[in-house]
Amino acid sequence: MSSTTTTAEAPAADPGPAGPVSRAGYRQISRAEGWRRRGPLLPALIFMIVVTQIPFLVTLYYSTQSWNMVRPGSQQFNGLNNYVDVFRDSQFRTVALNTVVMIAGTVVISVILGLLLALLLDRKFFGRGIVRTLLITPFLVTPVAAALIWKTTMFDPVFGLVNFVLQPFGVGEIDWISRFPLPAVMVNLVWQWTPFMMLLILAGLQSMPRDTVEAARVDGAGSFAIFRELTLPHLRRFIELGAVLGAIYLVNTFDAVYMMTSGGPGVASANLPYYIYQRAFLGFDIGQAAAMGVITVVATIIVSTLALRLIFKSFTGNEEAA
Repeated sequence: MSSTTTTAEAPAADPGPAGPVSRAGYRQISRAEGWRRRGPLLPALIFMIVVTQIPFLVTLYYSTQSWNMVRPGSQQFNGLNNYVDVFRDSQFRTVALNTVVMIAGTVVISVILGLLLALLLDRKFFGRGIVRTLLITPFLVTPVAAALIWKTTMFDPVFGLVNFVLQPFGVGEIDWISRFPLPAVMVNLVWQWTPFMMLLILAGLQSMPRDTVEAARVDGAGSFAIFRELTLPHLRRFIELGAVLGAIYLVNTFDAVYMMTSGGPGVASANLPYYIYQRAFLGFDIGQAAAMGVITVVATIIVSTLALRLIFKSFTGNEEAA
């Protein structure tokens, strides 16, 4: 009995080198599994590097060159003088201010209108699906087509619908684009971006727990109190996310400015992308245009990174609290 027991227990008690080998094998399997999961993403990563990072490095190189294509052979190293000239350029400061006003005004108005429309669509009424589809339509129109619609159909001083609607109120044939170029571009952008804000806020409204609202109504809270104390705090992170995403995309606005005003009169309605285009392809000053592009990209990255961190903290904090 004792010899049998000893023979049976011997293999189980054998320490051997199986422990370290198994851990090494596990680490090797984990690395292989990690590369297997990351492998399908490598083509997208390589494509992103080729399309975005390499051109940005070339732009950095050009920003240190004094190069005007009108003067052949003028390319030479210029250090940081292009950046100094950009900050001394009064037109660049005006255009930067136009860009901030355009982005901030468009985002604020779009969020307010999107909130009102989302509150409307959150209620049940006859034809809600048709109304929702019609309200989403402007976001599906291409920017060039939208700019042409507002330039020729809405703001035309003779045949425009805006003057036609305002004519009974004593408004004559006003050339809105010439007199108010920047607000005219902003109206077009608000028309396009309000549906995006509406959809985002509507998603937030539909994720709101209904039992909390019903409990507040049972306790005697009015509609405005419920909106102020429950609905608006719940929608805060959705509104912030929509504002940040809208601002990031609006920084790149070029189509509306180019098609409606061409940045004029002067630079009254020009934004940074259009001014960089003017300096590069109309003024042929590659060095200063590259420096302006680098400044714009760096500023956008800094602002968007800070804003996205605040939003992610808001989402994480709310999820932990829940």
